[in-house]
Amino acid sequence: MRYRLELKLKRAEGALIRVLGMTERRGYPPHAIHANLDGDGRWLLALVIDSNRSPETLRQQLLKIHDVDAISISALQELQERAA
Repeated sequence: MRYRLELKLKRAEGALIRVLGMTERRGYPPHAIHANLDGDGRWLLALVIDSNRSPETLRQQLLKIHDVDAISISALQELQERAA
């Protein structure tokens, strides 16, 4: 199953590396990554992962990173994947 995680990160040195490193170490290799800055100077990170495991486990681990403010998860359907 493919999931999209949308994270809001503090713009701290190494924040993106910490998030991506934990994602890989926990066995959720990223399929796609997109980042922008919002009006408050925070990173808005969209992370697409492929996994048969629940993404909630990864969400709980990522929330332990000090720089992570919020995370939302949505499942992507096969038709949406082909259209992109």
